[in-house]
Amino acid sequence: MAQIDSPIPGGTAERPRRRIGLFLPYILLAALVLAWTVGWFVIRARAESEMDAWLAHEAQEGRQWTCADRSITGFPFRLELRCASVRFARSDGRFSLGPITAVVQIYDPRHLLLEATGPFRVEQGDLSADVSWNALEASFHGASDGFTRASVVLDAPKGVVNTPDPGPIDFAARHLELHARPTPGRFASDGAVDVSLRLAQAAVPRLNVLAGSTDPADIDLDTTIEQAAVLRTGTVANELETWRQAGGRLDVTRLSIAKGERRLQAKGAAALDPEHRPEGRFELRAVGLEALVGQVMGQRYGADKGALIGNLVGQFLGGLRRKEDGEGRAAETGTDALKPLPTLKLGDGRLMLGPFAVPNVVVPPLY
Repeated sequence: MAQIDSPIPGGTAERPRRRIGLFLPYILLAALVLAWTVGWFVIRARAESEMDAWLAHEAQEGRQWTCADRSITGFPFRLELRCASVRFARSDGRFSLGPITAVVQIYDPRHLLLEATGPFRVEQGDLSADVSWNALEASFHGASDGFTRASVVLDAPKGVVNTPDPGPIDFAARHLELHARPTPGRFASDGAVDVSLRLAQAAVPRLNVLAGSTDPADIDLDTTIEQAAVLRTGTVANELETWRQAGGRLDVTRLSIAKGERRLQAKGAAALDPEHRPEGRFELRAVGLEALVGQVMGQRYGADKGALIGNLVGQFLGGLRRKEDGEGRAAETGTDALKPLPTLKLGDGRLMLGPFAVPNVVVPPLY
């Protein structure tokens, strides 16, 4: 009689275990995707809640922010805030901008990237300005005690500033970069922030007559703003007064302006006096001063006399500066040599060049 082979002991249990092993990676992946999805929506909800709370707090402080058609997308790895336009209003002014897109990565929420499309319009008292550009990109690297770096880059900015007097002032540039960072070793104690500005091929047609040149200007500025950490989003007058009382000061380590053959370099410091007027002093070096003074004088005395006066004034200022410094050196030669000029001083509402007050110039309070 034939014998029937019995099943292999444990055989029926082994097969299911093998099948579970085959599907286990997919099960874990599905669980991970589900957890990530839930986590992303939780983070988005928290971001919306915190944004609403911040907008409500700003409104209580008299600052109204409006993000039209607000949406938050970017699943699965980032959060993208989109606004069809952004508007801001407070008692002393308002501005509008849009549309904008702000992006943060889920794994690096302190690094914010922003893109904005013009136009940008700002109104402040009797002044207003309209600005547009080809591209605007900004970035902000946050930290637990503030930030580590912030940057704004614009391509082809242009616009107009509307003033009661002398009227509209048009401006344009090929490229603009603005960078800021906490001053190493001084941010915690002095609230100091380093600011660097680069403006390439800038043009302000209304100033061409004064400068005597239609060439665009390249402007470089490196400065440190002491007590910048006290500045918030209050009115201009309140923020400037808070900054002044905190001992705020502007330390200009380098200002360079090149417009055709004319060049100016300056370094110094400025602050606000009790009457809210700028005060400070700057060391100057320049080339092409004679032609500039000649152009200005020529409008009053005629081209020939103006050129002669400009040449004499330029030689006098250079000699006076050398006398102030006690250098006693011969005058620098060559078209590219920057000549030292008398110290430029701001104080008591006046602008002084060496011992002489610049005529018809009054430095008004800023607020």
